[in-house]
Amino acid sequence: MLNHAAKVAFMLLCCMKTIKDVFADYKKELQPLYDINEIEAITLLVISEIADLSKAKIKAFPETEIKDEVAGKVDNILAELKTGKPVQYILGKTEFYGLPFYINSAVLIPRPETEELVEWLLQSIADKKVPVGSILDIGTGSGCIAISLKKNLSGFEVSAIDISSDALDIARINAKLNQVEVNFIQQDILSYSESEVPKFSIIISNPPYVTLHDKTQMHSNVTDFEPHTALFVPENDPLIFYKAIADFALINLHPGGVLFFEINESYGEETINMLKDKSFKNIELRKDMSGRDRMIKADH
Repeated sequence: MLNHAAKVAFMLLCCMKTIKDVFADYKKELQPLYDINEIEAITLLVISEIADLSKAKIKAFPETEIKDEVAGKVDNILAELKTGKPVQYILGKTEFYGLPFYINSAVLIPRPETEELVEWLLQSIADKKVPVGSILDIGTGSGCIAISLKKNLSGFEVSAIDISSDALDIARINAKLNQVEVNFIQQDILSYSESEVPKFSIIISNPPYVTLHDKTQMHSNVTDFEPHTALFVPENDPLIFYKAIADFALINLHPGGVLFFEINESYGEETINMLKDKSFKNIELRKDMSGRDRMIKADH
C-alpha cells in the first residue's frame, strides 16, 4: 500500500503534461484557424522557446514530461493563439535569414519570400551583377532586410527608411542585437525630399502592396494584428509605392545602380511595364519557392 505522500506524488506524476499532450491540445484548439502543418510548426516553436528544448529533441522524445511552470506558459500562449494573434507577436521574436529579430505589432512579421529577395541580391553581388557600394532599404519595418544585408556585406554602407518611428525603434534594437551599423531614417517615400538622402548603388524594397480585394482572401491573423500602413494600398492605385520608389531610384541611384522589389504576384507585368516606362533596363521577374511572381530586379 502507498502512503499518503507517495499517493500525492503518484497523482502529480500522472497529471504532468508531456510534449505529446501539448501537441494534442494545440491540434484540437487551433484546427479552426490553421492547417495541420502550421499547427505542428507553431507547437514546435512554442515548446522549443518556453521549455528551452531543441526541436530535434522535441520530435525525438514526445513522451518527455514538461514542468508545471512551462505547461502553464504553454497554455497561456494557446489562449492567445486562439484569438488569431500570430505566435511571433506572442513570443516577441522571430528569425529571418538565420538571424534573430525582436518584433511587435508595429512591424510586419518577416516572411520566407523576403528571405529569397535578400538571397537574390546577395547572389547578384557574388556574381558581380550589381555594383559594390551603398544600399538603401525602403520601408524597413523590423529592419530584417537591411540588417541581414549588412551582416552579410560588412563592407557596404546600409541605410533604411521607414515612415513609422515605432518601427524604426524596433529596427534599431534589432541592429544592436545583431551587432551591425545601419543608418535609419524616418521618411515618407511618398513625399520624400531629394536633398535628404545621398545616392546609392542598390535600392531594395518590400513596400505595401496588398489591395482591398487581396484583404478579403487573407487570414484574420494578418488583417487583425499586423500594421495596416505596412500592408495595404488603394484598390485604384496598387502600384502607388512602386511608382514613388522607382521615381526616387531614378534620382538617387548611381548610374548603373540596381533596384530590387518584392511585389504583389498579381501585378508582375504591370510593375515591369511601369519600370520600362521609366526607362529602367534589364528588368527580370523571378518566382518564389511557391512558383508565384514575387521579385523584380531592374538596372538604372
